[in-house]
Amino acid sequence: MESGPEAFAGAAFALFGAGLLLWTGVCVRTGSPVAEGVRPAVGTAAALLFGVVFLGAGCWMLALL
Repeated sequence: MESGPEAFAGAAFALFGAGLLLWTGVCVRTGSPVAEGVRPAVGTAAALLFGVVFLGAGCWMLALL
């Protein structure tokens, strides 16, 4: 029973990270801005960094099960 919240958090983090990476890739490929009001390089770098961090954290949580 104790692994239920960990599995939910791991799945949520992994899905959010993967979704953020996918969304950033689509925005970069189509040339649309990743974030409004931010320089394109900064917005893309931040989105990629956080996407990798969230995906890694989710995979790490799921690996502990």
